[in-house]
Amino acid sequence: MDLIYLDYNATTPVDPAVVARMTPFFDRHYGNPSSKGHAYGWAAAEAVEVAREELAELIGADPERITFTSGSTESLNTVIKGVVDPSSRGKRHIVTTIAEHSAVVESCRSLERDGVRVTYLPVDANGLVSREDIENAMSEDTVLVAVMWANNEIGSIHPIEEIARAVRERDILFLTDATQAVGKVPVSVDSVDLLTCSAHKFYGPKGVGALWTRPGVRVRPLLHGGSQEDGLRSGTLNVPGIVGIGAAASVARNRLEVDAARHRIQRDRLENELQSAIEGLRVNASGEDRLPQTSSLTFPGVRAANLLTELRGLALSAGSACASGSGKPSRVLKAIGLSDSDALATIRFSLGRFTTDEQLDTAITMVVEAYRKVQAAAPSPVAQQ
Repeated sequence: MDLIYLDYNATTPVDPAVVARMTPFFDRHYGNPSSKGHAYGWAAAEAVEVAREELAELIGADPERITFTSGSTESLNTVIKGVVDPSSRGKRHIVTTIAEHSAVVESCRSLERDGVRVTYLPVDANGLVSREDIENAMSEDTVLVAVMWANNEIGSIHPIEEIARAVRERDILFLTDATQAVGKVPVSVDSVDLLTCSAHKFYGPKGVGALWTRPGVRVRPLLHGGSQEDGLRSGTLNVPGIVGIGAAASVARNRLEVDAARHRIQRDRLENELQSAIEGLRVNASGEDRLPQTSSLTFPGVRAANLLTELRGLALSAGSACASGSGKPSRVLKAIGLSDSDALATIRFSLGRFTTDEQLDTAITMVVEAYRKVQAAAPSPVAQQ
C-alpha cells in the first residue's frame, strides 16, 4: 500500500501546473533578473514581476509592496529584527502570543537578549488571544504587535481585522504570520501593516516566500548586498521558485472556495467517525473558526508516539513539523490548556488538495485499529501506580 499523506500543514506537494510553469526557468530562461543588458535577464525579470502580480491578487495587495524571500522564517526574522533597533533609544517593546510559530518566538527571544522587552500573551482553549489582553499589553513603548492569522498545529483562525483595528488605533505596527492561511482561506492585507507567507504551504516550491509591507512602513534589511528587492532583501533572486509561488497563488485563487468546501467535509467526516469509534477522543480548538483541513485530535490513554509507530502507512504529525522529534509536549497544546499527558497524546491530521475520499476511508480504519492495539497494550492505571 502506498503511504497516505495527511501532513499538508507541514508541507504540500508542488501542484503539477506549478511545476510546468517553473521548469523552463531551470534550463531555458535561466537568466539573472539583475542582468539588464540582454534578453535572458529581461525574461527573468518579467517572470518575477508576473509572479509578484499573481501573489498580490491572492492577498489583495499592491504588487510593488511584495518582497520575495526564502520563506516565512526569513520574512518574520526580517520584520521583527528590522522594526526594533536594540541599540537605539526608540520604542523597544513587542507584543505577541505564546502560541506563535517558533520563527516569531525565537526572533523575539533573540531581541530580549539585547534588552528588548517582549510580552507573550496567553491564548484561550481555542488558541485565540483576546483583544482586551492586546489592548492592555500595549504601551507608549510598543513598536510591534505580532499575531498569527491561523495556527499551524490546531488550525484556529484569529479575527485579524478586529485585532488589527485595535492595534492601529494606537499607531503601532501590526504583523500577521499568514503562512498557514494563504491559499486555504480568504486573506487580505487591507487591515494589517506586515504579512508573511511561504509557497510550500499552498502547493508551491520550498525555499521561497514573501513579505508584504504597507506603504510608509520602514524595515531595516536583514541581508545586505546587491540591493535587490528595493534593498530590503539582497541576493540573487530565486527565479524558478518565485515563478512557482506566483503560479501556486494563481491556482489557489481559482480553487480556494472549492478546495475549502471539500476539505471541510472531509475533516468533519474524519472527526465524526473517529469520535464514534473512539470513546473520549477530543477535537482541539473545535469551538471557533478554524482552517478547513486541520484536525488536532487527542487520543485518550495512549501516547501519540506509540500510535504513530503503528501507523507507518500514514504520514502524520504529532504537532508542528519544526518542533517534531523534540519529545517535549507541544508549546501550543500546553498554551490551550492541555496537560503534558494529553499534549503527548495528540496528533495533527492535515488534509490537502490530493487527499481522496478513498484514502480518508482507509486512514480512518487504520487509526481505529491502531488505537485499539496500542490501548490494549498500554499499562493499566493500577500497574502504572
